[in-house]
Amino acid sequence: MNDDTRRKKPFPKRHDGPRRPKPETAESQPEKPGLRARQAAAKILAAVVDRKTSLDGMLDLENGNPAYRQLNDADRALVRAILNTALRHLPRIEAILDTLVGTPLPDGARALHHVLTVAAAQILYLDVPDHSAVDLAVEQAQLDPRNRRFASLTNAVLRRLSREKASHLSATRAVPVIPEWFYDRLADIYGREHAGRIAEAMLEPSAIDLTVKSDAEGWAAKLGGRVLPTGSVRLPAASGAIPALEGFEDGQWWVQDAAASLPAKLFDDLKGKRVVDLCAAPGGKTAQLLLAGAEVTALDHSGNRLKRLIGNLERLGLSARTQEINMADFRTDELFDAVLLDAPCSSTGTIRKHPDVLWTKGPEDIEKLARLQERLLRHALTLVKPGGELVFSNCSLDPDEGEDMVSRVLADNADWRIIPADPADWPGLEDAVSPRGELRTTPAMLPATGDHAGGLDGFYAVRLRKAN
Repeated sequence: MNDDTRRKKPFPKRHDGPRRPKPETAESQPEKPGLRARQAAAKILAAVVDRKTSLDGMLDLENGNPAYRQLNDADRALVRAILNTALRHLPRIEAILDTLVGTPLPDGARALHHVLTVAAAQILYLDVPDHSAVDLAVEQAQLDPRNRRFASLTNAVLRRLSREKASHLSATRAVPVIPEWFYDRLADIYGREHAGRIAEAMLEPSAIDLTVKSDAEGWAAKLGGRVLPTGSVRLPAASGAIPALEGFEDGQWWVQDAAASLPAKLFDDLKGKRVVDLCAAPGGKTAQLLLAGAEVTALDHSGNRLKRLIGNLERLGLSARTQEINMADFRTDELFDAVLLDAPCSSTGTIRKHPDVLWTKGPEDIEKLARLQERLLRHALTLVKPGGELVFSNCSLDPDEGEDMVSRVLADNADWRIIPADPADWPGLEDAVSPRGELRTTPAMLPATGDHAGGLDGFYAVRLRKAN
């Protein structure tokens, strides 16, 4: 046997005793229940706050965030609760974390900031065991190479928050829960007191309002709701799944925020009149026009949204002419008796339902959308015959997208004027009628009653008439 052969012969293995298992790394341990939900929440929060991505888009089950779509229904519900809570309280959460962390996190630790925010939202505002929120946040930090060095910091900060949460909540009670730029804007428009009430209304659970075909009092009694000054039926909290409620399958009502039902109610008698709804989907206002006896043409630029409108009308036993088209391109040989333009806007009036709006929009978006609305309104005026009417509306809280823009358009169209709304026609909402007769609701209106939530969306609406 030569030397090479001897070198290739393997040494016998030693068996000095039972082998010790290799220590488990964080990656090799069994996955902790609820971890993926928290990871998804942190990723989606980053997309909303840092990349200005719509929360609805991220939570879409067909095209939304993949980590969210892979979760089961219970974990998806948890993710939605975490995100809505974090976004509603974000300035206060960030103020508390700044106090606890002390030294600002380095620029490369932005992902850790979202992990801490998700955990803090659970500890401060949700019915989640504090130890679970802390443990899963530390686990997230350990599993992320960018954040692993901050795992001990994560543990220390969140454990301290758990011990001191009452004092931190008290200390941040005066911090507005909306971005500074928007709070300052509201204070200039409505005054600081009203601006504060609008901000606080964002923290309240959004009500579920129904528009009924008829007999609002009867449906309120059947469903345990109450009739609002707008004629809508407001359901009590925890009413259950909407499709399971009496009257849904029969098409006796549809879900529509009380404020969103106001624009269509501004018209005069519509029986037998030709009306075009220029931005119609999902169809709540179209249904109102049809129930008022109008012959309605409903437009929308999105084929999918138009299909949704048609499906909603079918459930209600209603039908309208529909056309997939950008309203700015719509032309007609026969002018309409009435036009409804519920225009695309910044949606700042919907912050109770969509708290992400204030983190995905900014002043530049309001200015851009105001210019778009002005172009759309000027075109809409050309579709109305002499003596006809147009109602313009949107769900923005900003006069740049409402009163100021309409004033510019009217200054260039002497044959148009405002038909003022009468405060006496809106008992309980008299303050929503401006001196010029425009409607302007805010989330701070309609206080809560009993087990029924208060508030309504912020909306602007005005009724215009063309001279004969």
